[in-house]
Amino acid sequence: MSLQGGMAFDQTDYGLRCEWGLHGVTTLAPVSDVLIIVDILSFSTAVDIAVARGASVLPYRWRDSSAEAFAASIGALLAAPRSTHGAYSLSPASLQSIPAHTALVLPSPNGSTLCLHAIGPIVLTACLRNSTAVAARARACGPRIAVIPAGEQWSDGSLRPAIEDLIGAGAVLADLLGRLSPEAELAVAAFQRFRHNLHNVLARCRSGQELLERGFAHDIELAAEYASSSAAPVLRGDRFVNEAST
Repeated sequence: MSLQGGMAFDQTDYGLRCEWGLHGVTTLAPVSDVLIIVDILSFSTAVDIAVARGASVLPYRWRDSSAEAFAASIGALLAAPRSTHGAYSLSPASLQSIPAHTALVLPSPNGSTLCLHAIGPIVLTACLRNSTAVAARARACGPRIAVIPAGEQWSDGSLRPAIEDLIGAGAVLADLLGRLSPEAELAVAAFQRFRHNLHNVLARCRSGQELLERGFAHDIELAAEYASSSAAPVLRGDRFVNEAST
């Protein structure tokens, strides 16, 4: 991203925009009707599974010691560390039996953190499972739609672009109508390239390899289930709820 005349390029010549991470959120949110956060492994996939079952998910700051007190103050559950057996966590597989009406505080370093910075437009979160449903919900909210692949972080905290999030962003953009920015075109091309081989690419990418090494192969399988969900998680107040278009 470059600066011209003191202003950041915000893709306002295009109805459909795409930009990475926190800078993408802060740059595109003020000039968009809808902001869609994509964090395939695993925040967005976890949210999809939870809200599809009638639960709500509250994004929260990562590794913030106030999370437990916050959850208790509103009668919500706080997600456990991913390795905690039998507890709800960032592992999508752990949420497959979450009861309806459960409120879950779900911190994460990428997707959840970005959602907390998305001020102004309607905010949704999308994954490969629900990209079609989220696109339909977004179309009903306005023509200026920004899709934000969250990416991961290097050890110094800087953004590491993640192929799985670019593919997920492309899956959403492929179902939208409007003029694509070049960045959005690239995301769509990535999705089209891997559309019929999603599990393989998710398992081979760096984030997928990390999950496999930690024993979370099922999370990759769930994340790769393209168009398997009709949920459309929309941020209402402090939490995501399912507002699928009918």
